[in-house]
Amino acid sequence: MAKSSPKQPFFGFRGGWLTFWITVACATDMTLFGYDQGVFSGVVVTQDFLKLHNLVGPTKTNLLATVTAIYDIGCFFGAVIAFTIGERLGRKKAILLGTVIMSIGTVIKVSSYSLQQMIVGRIVLGIGNGINTATAPIWQTETAQAKWRGKLVILEMAMNIAGFCLVNWINYGLSFVAGSVAWRFPLAFQFVFIFVLFATVPWLPESPRWLIAHGRVEEATDILACIEDKPTASPVVTAQLHEIQYSVNYEREHTIKWKDILLRRNKDTADTKTLRRLLLGANTQLMQQFGGINIMSYYMPTVLINSVGLTESMARLLSACNAVSYLIFSSAAVLLVERWGRRGLMLLSTAGQLLSFLVITILLRYAVDDKKEVLGSASIAFFFFYFISFGVGMLGVPWLYPTEVNSLPMRTKGAALATGTNWITNFIVVEITPIGIQNLGWRFWIVWTVTNALFLPVIYFFYPETANRKLEDMDAYFRENPSVIVIKDKDATMAKRPEKYVLQDQEDMQREEGIGSEKVLSAFNWGIHLAASQSITSQTTNPHEKRQPRGLTRPYEGNPTERDDYLRKYIEREKPPAAMPQDMPPRGGYEPVQYKRNLPAKGFRPGILLLGMGAVMSYGWYKLIGGMREANELGREKMWARINLIPLLQAEEDRDQVRRYLADQKREKELLGDNAKVYNSDRFVRPTFAVTPPPTTN
Repeated sequence: MAKSSPKQPFFGFRGGWLTFWITVACATDMTLFGYDQGVFSGVVVTQDFLKLHNLVGPTKTNLLATVTAIYDIGCFFGAVIAFTIGERLGRKKAILLGTVIMSIGTVIKVSSYSLQQMIVGRIVLGIGNGINTATAPIWQTETAQAKWRGKLVILEMAMNIAGFCLVNWINYGLSFVAGSVAWRFPLAFQFVFIFVLFATVPWLPESPRWLIAHGRVEEATDILACIEDKPTASPVVTAQLHEIQYSVNYEREHTIKWKDILLRRNKDTADTKTLRRLLLGANTQLMQQFGGINIMSYYMPTVLINSVGLTESMARLLSACNAVSYLIFSSAAVLLVERWGRRGLMLLSTAGQLLSFLVITILLRYAVDDKKEVLGSASIAFFFFYFISFGVGMLGVPWLYPTEVNSLPMRTKGAALATGTNWITNFIVVEITPIGIQNLGWRFWIVWTVTNALFLPVIYFFYPETANRKLEDMDAYFRENPSVIVIKDKDATMAKRPEKYVLQDQEDMQREEGIGSEKVLSAFNWGIHLAASQSITSQTTNPHEKRQPRGLTRPYEGNPTERDDYLRKYIEREKPPAAMPQDMPPRGGYEPVQYKRNLPAKGFRPGILLLGMGAVMSYGWYKLIGGMREANELGREKMWARINLIPLLQAEEDRDQVRRYLADQKREKELLGDNAKVYNSDRFVRPTFAVTPPPTTN
């Protein structure tokens, strides 16, 4: 009898394929998030939904706004749940719990026949979504290979916009359908994403970092080996295991309580400006929401109907077309995020939003007061340009910046504060938008013009750059007690890594004692990017002054001799590029090289070219929309002409028929009387058989 082979974990998937399926699950979660953000924009303009839930008329605007915005309150509580009990459940169980809650909320909404039922369904769905959106990105980054992490995070943001794009086209297609299916179907379509999550998450691996934090080291080692597609005894797997263990222990020993942060009781808090860094990260989410994005995401058709004067079908079509351009330009942001930096993209994006709202306000003001519909049509192009500007910068940077500006012990708390800020401000914006459009009209857009104008100097003067910097660089920067106004410091605003941090790294490496172990560590750090040397070394702000700790200051807790042994064995066995001493980098590392792109010496910069493409696309949409609107108006004129002309033609035909009838009656009467002897005259010969009258006598 043949011996059966042992059961393969994760259906035999390893390495890239295992990462692919984890990405499918996480990307599906973010797609569902984007779908949920856009689905209600089509529901709230469906007449069957409004009549069934008694939301018709201007007196119900406040209630309609609450029904829409209550979803964000559920998301806020879901995020709180994720950061409290989510750590005890694990990444997989937290996502499955959130998916179950979303399933319940979807069933309640799809079967809704009362306003109370719809409100409960929105809250329940929001709780599930809040848990999932707070957990899925963490699960993705903790299970992906280092070389893929950044790209996968960008992919998830793109999938979020893809879900938003998909639901806008579904809403447009269902605008031609009557009855409850026009709003029940898009709500029920969420089960497609829920099914994918239930079909993938249960059999995928748990986060190795979470397993190590809960003492399940052996299981974490097996999962790391599967992710890297290497044996469990591989030096790469062992090195990652030790790195995660060190990180977990460091976070436990340096955890800071919220009370200590607010009261500044902890020395580390004062040294590294923890409170300031938390506020900088959370404020990016506040600026994202008060920049006006969810006015458009939640109410785009409503805005186009009430503010611009479009029909429901045309408003849904333009919302769908806008989602396509939104997806394209948000994906293009990956080309600029490192080149222009976080500050540069936030400034560029906010300036574009300011310009969009300013022009929209002016055009709608004259369109309403002067009754010029062409100005309302022109404003549509700047609605498109707003989404392009937002997608280039303020879409992704507010999610990225809090993870970079906060220190390692405060990363989780910083993410929690930023996420909570996002949902609370999201609720405020969604709640006030319908009320503002109804009561203020075109003046409502002045509010968002002012907020974006205020955010520009805030970003310019107070936000330090985090691009191309290590976490230790940010700790060193804030430890130097920098000025609140960062524009005074060139190193704090440049997108390229400051030279002083590069020199500090070289000095740290030169101060390491033990030439042999230094070479091995340098080769290992250069070959497989283990940050051990940076974690255990020290640096000085001034080489001639006393040494100050920088970054992770605890020494390596294992046996250095054992560590050096397995590093040497790795070099001898695997033969990496730096295996031979003559092939190793020089002490202090190589000088940074600035590679030039193969671009013409003169020409447009990529950012200017991107904005130009956005302007051209916006103008193209404006011309297309104008032509479509003129065609629709001409079609409506022809339709009304036919409707009004048919009775006139029928009446004229009836009058002609009456005239012909009267003429026939008159003719018949004349024929019967034969007064003019027309048919009985002497011209006709008498028939021979006629009776001859008797002769007359004289």
